[in-house]
Amino acid sequence: MTKPLRKAVLPVAGLGTRFLPATKATAKEMLPVVDKPLIQYAIEEARAAGIEQFCMVTGRGKTALVEHFDVAYELERTLKERNKSEALEALKATQVEPGSIVTVRQQVPLGLGHAIWCARAFIGDDPFAILLPDDLVLSETPCLRQLADAYRDTGGNVVAVTEVPREQTNRYGILRIGKDDGRLVEVTGLVEKPEPKDAPSNLSIIGRYVLMPEVIGHLSKMERGAGNEVQLTDGMAKLIGNQPFYGLRYEGRRFDCGDKVGFLEAQIAFALKRPDLADAVRGFLKTYV
Repeated sequence: MTKPLRKAVLPVAGLGTRFLPATKATAKEMLPVVDKPLIQYAIEEARAAGIEQFCMVTGRGKTALVEHFDVAYELERTLKERNKSEALEALKATQVEPGSIVTVRQQVPLGLGHAIWCARAFIGDDPFAILLPDDLVLSETPCLRQLADAYRDTGGNVVAVTEVPREQTNRYGILRIGKDDGRLVEVTGLVEKPEPKDAPSNLSIIGRYVLMPEVIGHLSKMERGAGNEVQLTDGMAKLIGNQPFYGLRYEGRRFDCGDKVGFLEAQIAFALKRPDLADAVRGFLKTYV
């Protein structure tokens, strides 16, 4: 019987050096796209997929990530006194069940695989999702919900995948594929950041995963891979052949908000989806383009 998917891990320990000086004293996951920080988009997407428990793998200076989802009594009281009903309504999306968010520290930056291993006590024996807040997906059906549905259908590991230019395969985890129905792809192997001439395909994993807990056992060996780091891709590769493993061509557009251009593009794309902003944004864009 397929266990329900109720847990999500969010690796948020990175320093955000590509956005300095903005991230000198602010977690990069608190950078807003329009009027919501990246971390809130990730939590909202997870909740839409039925996730009830969250583990943030943090580092020093990341306390604002948890505080964002805490109750702000003084702020709420002030807004009520001033009859700021729209602002109060906006705060509701930051409210989570008490005890539903926990944090663990990744004291040393040893890679994404190491960050997930740090959440091993939270994961336990349950299937779990991973969301990288830097990857923001604009879609009709939230990306993780699409993966959760695929997990229920297949009973195994599912990762979100997208096609990348062949010359960029050395930036991503790349799939070796078997059966392919155009949406769901059987994964027969994984290679972390292969050179274009060695890449088995151009299907890349983005920052959305549903994994079985057995991956922790492989990550616990602390084997170093690309970049001399503990790579999640290497741990996942050990599951192939022992458990179902699929890539899902998700519906939607992904924005790499860890990149300045991707972050700026996300601002425009998400603003254009807002009825209260779309006309004004189209208007000012004509001034510059």
